[in-house]
Formats: sequence, structure tokens, C-alpha cells
Amino acid sequence: MEKGESSTPTLSEDEVWAKLIPTDSRYSEIELRLKETVICSEVKHSSSEKQDWCKITRNVDLDSAMMQNRSLKEILVDETVVQEEHAAVIKCGSEISLGPSDEGYVKYRFEIMPTEESRRYIQIYLDVEYAKCCICLNIWHDVVTAAPCLHNFCNGCFSEWLRRSQERRSSVLCPHCRAVVHFVGRNHFLHNIEQDILLADPSLKRSSEDIVLLDSNASIKSPLVLSSRKSRRKRERSPSDAADRWEHSCPQCDTEYGGYQCNESTVHLQCQACGGMMPSRSNVGVQQHCLGCDRAFCAAYWPSQGVNGSNSHPLCSPETFKPIAEHTVSRIPSLAHEKNHYEQNITERCIRQMGRSLQDVVAEWILKFDKREIDRTRMPLNHAEMITSCTSTCSECYDKLVSFLLYWFRVTLISHHLAPEDAQRQDCWYGYACRTQHHNQEHARKRNHVCQPTRGSHV
Repeated sequence: MEKGESSTPTLSEDEVWAKLIPTDSRYSEIELRLKETVICSEVKHSSSEKQDWCKITRNVDLDSAMMQNRSLKEILVDETVVQEEHAAVIKCGSEISLGPSDEGYVKYRFEIMPTEESRRYIQIYLDVEYAKCCICLNIWHDVVTAAPCLHNFCNGCFSEWLRRSQERRSSVLCPHCRAVVHFVGRNHFLHNIEQDILLADPSLKRSSEDIVLLDSNASIKSPLVLSSRKSRRKRERSPSDAADRWEHSCPQCDTEYGGYQCNESTVHLQCQACGGMMPSRSNVGVQQHCLGCDRAFCAAYWPSQGVNGSNSHPLCSPETFKPIAEHTVSRIPSLAHEKNHYEQNITERCIRQMGRSLQDVVAEWILKFDKREIDRTRMPLNHAEMITSCTSTCSECYDKLVSFLLYWFRVTLISHHLAPEDAQRQDCWYGYACRTQHHNQEHARKRNHVCQPTRGSHV
């Protein structure tokens, strides 16, 4: 057993918080006892000489560490290259190779010891019967939770139950306990548990045909409020109550607009911008959800019903949710080029050098987008294939779209539009997926990151 050599003896040497375990049993494990440790060991199978090749620093979260390359060669961490003097985060199970395996370099696996100080998670044994939908009797898929009873179901299963309940009853009852359901929404925490269960026992996975059917039935995208007009009208409210209740009220519950008025079984959506309610109506030809993020917005719905803002029912500004073609942009979004400010400044200079405005460039690329001249694989929006310039989106999703289009604008740009110092930069091996560009300003400045990765993980 070898010990790493430390430059900062601040922790007790009695505690081994992590180990480097060689994949070749001919070599010894390396114990890490100190917060910051310089690792000295064999580098190649063909040599017994020991060399300093990295420094490992324990992170404050106690579940990871930072490995800095101190050798003259590249080190591979989980098949991602870490160059000399660069650093990478390593977690329990990370594989560290001191060079290509076909050239005889030693490889280690980083393991964190389950000490009292480093134990952050509690292992929980879960009976999978408690993670099953009572409608289909399978493990949840895209789990939703009904309130106030807090029973959980597949999104597709409950959506179908909801549709049938609205046809037959004035209220929606929980399929499990028969309590009246007032609210239903997607449960992202239980979705993670759902994924862990299926990872632990793949035999519980459904067939691809079942998944397609469930997803086609699923209609719960943002939280739904299933409330009864009778329950809300039990007592008269004074005018002083209006200001307190406007954000949770629905104009069509009180008055008929556009030939429609809510009834006792109407399902309501809560607007993500103003917090107000509107009936969920999929048959009116007006978008109520942003296709980019699946959140509900009322800015398009109420004008289509002839409802205007008032003191009792303030409505969203049309600017919060409108067709892509009607959005305007005056600045490069902060998300552009993976938040790399150097690349954002280069793009801004290019547009200015070309004598164009940012709005003109974005409009040109939206036209290319409509004509499907752009690969949408990395588009950071939901339902990417369904989106066109006529699709209504929220401002946040529009910024994501603009950032996506500016990437393609840059990668297709002829080099003579770039300043000489920008055009002469070499492409980073990891392109847009490079993590070093976020914490190493010199690297972000010297290398072009608006390009496809040629090494490592293609995210």
C-alpha cells in the first residue's frame, strides 16, 4: 500500500478518505489521507520509476475531488483529456489513465471511502410495489402527483382518467382513494426515483410500444388546477379581497367570454408569468403552453377570448409569450456560446463589421430554421421538430433559440469576416463542450470554442 505525498498536512493522517485503485493488480493502491495530495507512482508498465503526475484536492462537498495534471503528458479522466496544468473534477468511480492504454500507461480507479465525514447519502430500500401506478400496475412513467391525497400515477394513465372523468362527473376523483382531486402536476423528484428503480432492475422496463402509447396520452405538462366553481363561490367576497385573490382567479369562471364559461369540472392552468388561472382548452386553436419548456402562459389565450386586463383580473403583457417571428432581440443572450464571453464579443464584432444588426442576422437564421437547413439535434428546447417561426414561445426559450442560431451563424461564417487575431485561433479539441473555457480565461481567449468536439464526450 502506497501513500500519496502531501504538500498541506492539515488533516489527520489516520483518516483515509479516498484511494486510487490500479486496474493492474501488480501495482499497489494509493491512499489519500490529506486534503491536498501530490500523487507519486509508476507511470508506465515498462518502468518501475515513480514520478509525480498529479495533485488531488478534496472538494468541500466531500463527494468529489479536483485532479490537476502535473505531468508533461496528457492524462485521461473518464476518456476526457486533461492537459498539462489543467484540472478536472473526479468522482467516485472515475477512471484515470496516465496515457493511452495501448502505449502501456498505468490506469487507476478513484474510490471515495464511506467514512462518517464523507457519507452524504443514506441508502434506502424501497419496495417497488410503492412505486407503481394503480391504474396500469407498472412502475410510474413520467410520474404525476395528485393533491391533496398525494397519490402518484403515470402521466399518460392519469391524463386518460382525467379525460374520462370530465365527460362523466362534475369533479375528478383519485383513482386510488376516490378523494376529490384539486391539483395535479409532474413530480420531478419521484421521476428521478423512477429512473433509479429501472436502472437497478431493467426487467421492470416497459416495451417501447407501451412508452409510445403513454406519451401520446400524456397531457399534463404544467400544473393543472382542478377546482370547482361551487367551492369557490361559497361566500361573497368584499371589494377589499379582490387585490388578494386576483392572481388565483379566472375571468371565465365568473363571466362568459368568447362564448365560453367554466363549469364545475373545468381544469385550470396557472400562468407562469402572472400566476393567474385560465381554463385548459386544447380545442380553441390558441397556444396555452410554450413548446420550448412546456410551461403555461396566458398572454395569447385571453386576447383570443376578448378579455382585457382590469384591476380584478390583471393579464400578462403580450411580450411574455408570442410567436418567434414577432420577438425582437437587441443583445446577444447571456446563454450564447455556452456563456463564453470571449466568443460572444467576437460574434458581436463580426455582425458589426458586416454592417448588419443582430435582429437582421437572427431573422435570416430563423428563415433557414423554418426551411430546415439547420441540424436541430442540439437545440435546447422541447419538441424541437415541431417548432417554427409561427410557434409562440416565452422570452426565456426565445433566448435559447437565438443562442442556438448564433452558434450556426458562427460555424458557417467565412474567416475573412473575423478579426485576424480571432481567425488565427486554433479550434479547441472539445469545442462547445469544453469545460475549461468556463474557469480558465486564458484558454477561453486562445482557443476557438464555437466548433464541433473532435475529442472527448460529444454533448
